[in-house]
Amino acid sequence: MSLFGRLARTAESRSPISPYQLLRQTSKAAIDVHNPGTNVFERDWDVLVVLDACRADMFDRIGPEFGYDDAETTWSVANMSDTWMERTFTDDHRDAIEQTAYVSGNPFTRFHDWDVSRLDEVWTYAWDDEVNGVPARPITDRALSTWHEQHPAQMIVHYMQPHFPSFPHPTIGDHGDLQDFGHGWDTVWNDAGDAIPWDTVQEAYDDNLRYVLEDVELLLDNLDAETVAITADHGNSLGTLGIRGHPKYVLLPEIRRVPWVEVEGRGPGHYEPSTEREQEDTSDDAVQERLDALGYA
Repeated sequence: MSLFGRLARTAESRSPISPYQLLRQTSKAAIDVHNPGTNVFERDWDVLVVLDACRADMFDRIGPEFGYDDAETTWSVANMSDTWMERTFTDDHRDAIEQTAYVSGNPFTRFHDWDVSRLDEVWTYAWDDEVNGVPARPITDRALSTWHEQHPAQMIVHYMQPHFPSFPHPTIGDHGDLQDFGHGWDTVWNDAGDAIPWDTVQEAYDDNLRYVLEDVELLLDNLDAETVAITADHGNSLGTLGIRGHPKYVLLPEIRRVPWVEVEGRGPGHYEPSTEREQEDTSDDAVQERLDALGYA
């Protein structure tokens, strides 16, 4: 069925729908026909730094504080990290994927199985139980160790910031624990503009980007990569059209438009990473314990 046919079917629905539902349904119909996003494997880079939920205009405001004055804009393939992973690690790019190491602080990796050269799920051993998130420094440490010890052809470094929780403002919102990941982290948006003023949310969001960019600077100072691209998996609506967060199948520029800036690594540097990768215990008891912790008992 054509895009217009899908839209007509939506319009002819017997049950009245809200403007948000209409936007969501029409966006899904449009994406099913043509996804406007660009797969990151279609661009040239040695190291790809992914800043989770970083809007393009947000990076334009704060990036210059760290010397990023010429950021471009690109369209992401998805609204959410889980879908971004699904639409990024595809069979069309299998050869590149097999040569890529992926260092991730995002727990959505648990839902996927890729033939990457090395997968370091830092979230499994560096989760901060007080803030309920993965701090930036363990990601930086493991990325540097992976790059210098494993020598992958390419590497993706997936930081969880500026996505909430905000490490500089950990009391803003209720983010849930690890087993709530993907469900409990949207509660800050439930309160935004009501119990939590929008200015407070924006300040916490902005400072979280500054927090992670400090670590990106440390990464670049100790990385001898020729092309380091900095981008995001998706953005955030921040109240646009009354929409909060980054819901699936809502084709808004505020959610899909993300930064893209290319720089050179300034390493190898002299920083010594301190976060050690924990060896995975694959015994039956250990696997069950991990499933229990994630809520899959």
